[in-house]
Amino acid sequence: MTFQNRITTLFNIQYPIVQAGMIWASGWRLASAVSNAGGLGLIGAGSMYPDTLLEHIRKCKAATDKPFGVNLPLLYPDIDQHVKHIIEEKIPIVFTSAGNPKTWTQILKNEGITVVHVVSSAKFALKSQDAGVDAVVAEGFEAGGHNGREETTTLCLIPQVRQAIDIPLIAAGGIATGKAMFAVMALGAEGAQVGSRFICSPEASSHSHFKEAIVNAGEGDTMLSLKKLTPVRLIKNRFYQQVSEAEARGAGNEELVQLLGRARAKLGMFEGELEEGELEVGQVSGQINDIKPAAQIVHDLWNEFCATKEQPFYQAAAKPVA
Repeated sequence: MTFQNRITTLFNIQYPIVQAGMIWASGWRLASAVSNAGGLGLIGAGSMYPDTLLEHIRKCKAATDKPFGVNLPLLYPDIDQHVKHIIEEKIPIVFTSAGNPKTWTQILKNEGITVVHVVSSAKFALKSQDAGVDAVVAEGFEAGGHNGREETTTLCLIPQVRQAIDIPLIAAGGIATGKAMFAVMALGAEGAQVGSRFICSPEASSHSHFKEAIVNAGEGDTMLSLKKLTPVRLIKNRFYQQVSEAEARGAGNEELVQLLGRARAKLGMFEGELEEGELEVGQVSGQINDIKPAAQIVHDLWNEFCATKEQPFYQAAAKPVA
């Protein structure tokens, strides 16, 4: 099925499917595999030192001749070095998150880079548009990792953001199937960003134990935690229970920061410590039952999207009532 819209045109890709730039999962292998399959692969810079990012960029260039990008958390301490490498290596697309898009958007765009910003509300989507970004990712409360404080679900967020902005819109949060992709696009999104589903692929750099924990997760096995610091969705484990107990007794930020410690996410997601590590993943983990190649995930998403679009029910539903 030939498909073209503002997202495929903006990124010069075959399918409006974006692989999220997740820490400890989105290295060059995953990004290049998704891009080679017709989606947009992203290198997740949030867990990388500048020299590590440079290595991943160069390896990704060697592994694909298709467009790929970098996900860049704006609160990263060495962000100026990351930006330097991105500009010098002529990366065509950057997704920014966790910060004010005004800070770097124009600098990146002056270098010919397409800039997309991740938001969790219509208010910040509009601010991102005003800052000059080329597109917005609206990420709902279901998503893994760090979430917005508004706790707005994807199906509520997308139509509100669509109404607020004119630029292209990508939906994120709770999308692991072509049917879910169809749903968010029916609500006004022009593409889907998929995270948790891609963690469960051989190409993801996360630990096999973490991937298996996602496959084994069921309904209700993730919760939003650490709301006093920065909200993050985690698989329930011993670390989560410690945080939950601390929050229940009214622990302050200092105690929570001490409990979190350093490299807790690396411990869980990259090193595979399933009890003491921080295991960031979305609610949709309850629907993920296997580990399969990234290219197959892209094709399964798109084939199911197309099949859903062609189902007689939707065709009939689209007809006006006499």
